[in-house]
Amino acid sequence: MSAGPDRYPPQIKFIVGNEGCERFSFYGMRSILTVYMAQWLALPEHEAEANYHLFVMACYLTPLAGGWLADRLWGRYRVILWLSLGYVAGHATIAAFETRWGLLAGLTLIALGSGGIKPCVSAFVGDQFHPEQKKLLERVYGLFYWMVNLGSFGSTLLIPVLLASFGPRVAFAVPGLLMVAALALFVVGRRRYVQVPPTGPNPHAFTKVVASALRRRAKAPAAGSWLDAARADHPAEAVEGAQAVFRIMGVFAAVTAFWALFDQHGASWVLQARRMDLVVFGHAFQASQLAALNPLMVLLLIPLLQRVVFPLLERAGVRVTPLGKMTLGMFLTVLSFAAAALVEVALAGGARPSALWQVPQYVFLTSGEVLVSVTGLEFSYTQAPRTMKSTIMSIWMVTVALGNFLTAAVSAVNRFQGPSYFWFFTALMLAGAVGFAVVARRYRAVGVAVEPSP
Repeated sequence: MSAGPDRYPPQIKFIVGNEGCERFSFYGMRSILTVYMAQWLALPEHEAEANYHLFVMACYLTPLAGGWLADRLWGRYRVILWLSLGYVAGHATIAAFETRWGLLAGLTLIALGSGGIKPCVSAFVGDQFHPEQKKLLERVYGLFYWMVNLGSFGSTLLIPVLLASFGPRVAFAVPGLLMVAALALFVVGRRRYVQVPPTGPNPHAFTKVVASALRRRAKAPAAGSWLDAARADHPAEAVEGAQAVFRIMGVFAAVTAFWALFDQHGASWVLQARRMDLVVFGHAFQASQLAALNPLMVLLLIPLLQRVVFPLLERAGVRVTPLGKMTLGMFLTVLSFAAAALVEVALAGGARPSALWQVPQYVFLTSGEVLVSVTGLEFSYTQAPRTMKSTIMSIWMVTVALGNFLTAAVSAVNRFQGPSYFWFFTALMLAGAVGFAVVARRYRAVGVAVEPSP
């Protein structure tokens, strides 16, 4: 179904509603994961933290498979449908079996389901727009992310209370029910969706272009881009598409440091909060509930930036590019971990500060997230070659996996403890922010690439 250039396509409500419920499901389960492992399964804190980040890493590696299936074989709609069924089964497994093996089996299914549909949903929402709806495409990713965080905020407040009051079985069952609702919403809109068909086996696929270039380059080195050697076997469009992918990957690589820090608000920051005074304004909070500050601030910041700050800057003649926004977000994230390190210094000195001390680090982190992650979704879709939308979205997700792998490795080694742990990541983020600024300055953006609607 079509809509005018200033109106959202009517089917968008089903996709956005699906995303809100799915994110409630995912973040609700994830909000209690670290505490569940440390308190109910009696794992050491550093092991619980490492396991948490390994799970997040798995959730962001599986998008590669989901993106490939969507682009080449099944199409985005069918990938979302079938993998969501496995996702529901994962929630049911964790709720039914309160053991390490039950947790492992359930998390494996959730990682396959959640990760597999990630790039497809992000690209599927973009598929619903016509080329003349460029402005709406930019806004819908903000709306999309707003709904993600509405689901995250509600679940992060509710699910820790359910865990404390009723135990793991109920606390993990509720997110499972929300995933059932997400799947039902998605299916209801099936007759209205614009479905871009998969391209099928591609003789000029990205991997084949790269293999051809390497083979020919090894035999006869030549001047110019190393990928130009593949022009003997592949059309110009395929070679230029591969070159575009590598340019985008250069930007993505620099974002890895951001994700190494960001997902710690569900692990190291929760463990930090357990040692703080959790009675705020006379109300006793669960340590996991403080993570709700992140989605709450996102809900406020997205409309503020998109409807007030950036329009005012544009009217003043200041055009902030997507990469400019992301660069600012990277540096704000540096400040978030510097603030967390200062809190840890106080804790190491024997103080038991109020949980309100964590508010500044959440302000900086969330501001960085809105500028890096929301903009990154838009950047990924618009800069990707036409036939590789889902795959490029998948590669964006892999940066999250790499960041969490780094954090899991640091936690498992257990060399950095107390303030030194947080200062290490502050320095890492500073190096990442500087590197990103250099890469962003050299990158040449292309025009918005929207799939033509059939």
